[in-house]
Amino acid sequence: MTTSPAPSATPVASAASAVSAAPAAPAAPTTPLAGRVAVVTGATSGIGAAIARRLALAGTSVALLGRREERLVELAEEVRPAAAGRVLPLAVDLADSDALAEAAASVRSALGRVDLVVANAGAMLGAPFESADIAEWDRMLDVNLRGLLLTGRVFAGDLLAAAESGPADLVHIGSVGGHGLFPNWSVYCATKAAVAHLTRNLRAELGPRKVRVHAIEPGVTLTELGDDMRNGDMREALAQMRAGLRPLSAEDIAESVAFTVSAPAHVNVAELIVVPVQQG
Repeated sequence: MTTSPAPSATPVASAASAVSAAPAAPAAPTTPLAGRVAVVTGATSGIGAAIARRLALAGTSVALLGRREERLVELAEEVRPAAAGRVLPLAVDLADSDALAEAAASVRSALGRVDLVVANAGAMLGAPFESADIAEWDRMLDVNLRGLLLTGRVFAGDLLAAAESGPADLVHIGSVGGHGLFPNWSVYCATKAAVAHLTRNLRAELGPRKVRVHAIEPGVTLTELGDDMRNGDMREALAQMRAGLRPLSAEDIAESVAFTVSAPAHVNVAELIVVPVQQG
């Protein structure tokens, strides 16, 4: 799930040639998600990849956005045989507004108007406040806040247009860290608290125009998130936290997203906190 700004943002291929679809597509699923067009950020691994798989198998056409081109292509090829919709991998730096605008144009050209956006990309880098690497703070601010803001902004017009005739969803993947107190994770938690409050405010702003805005806030989840922290003590602490209980899987969060956006168009699952039983 962890992502970071790339030197440049370029589509994996031309929009038309990059769209992945099975030669003989499976019968279209009869689910609330069939026929929808989604964008999932941070789709290279973990929660983002699981969400993309879940949506594609439900009949949604999915644009996979992330930094690591090779992984995006691999995921598209993996999903293709069972996907009833289309799959478009796009390598992009989510903190680069111009590159993201280009990616959005490619998505519209290949898949059509977007009606479901999952802003999932995130970075979790812990350290004692007084000795933290400022570059890691910058990375979390770029990915967790700037990238999420720009993603919602670039597709806001699509969502508002889609809401005139059907469901339109903006999903923010937050964290229980946005509500709790976690020593040595203060800046990460601050970014997630900002996401939580942004989500509430956007719900008040866009909800009257029929766009549903959701916060999905996981607890301890087994993914790559945090594996690239520079602070070895924090990496070990995170590993011990995960080993001390049965953590959530990326697929658990993907199911939560699917549940949330499958509700009837007049129903908004506004905020969903999903934690391991032992986390309390």
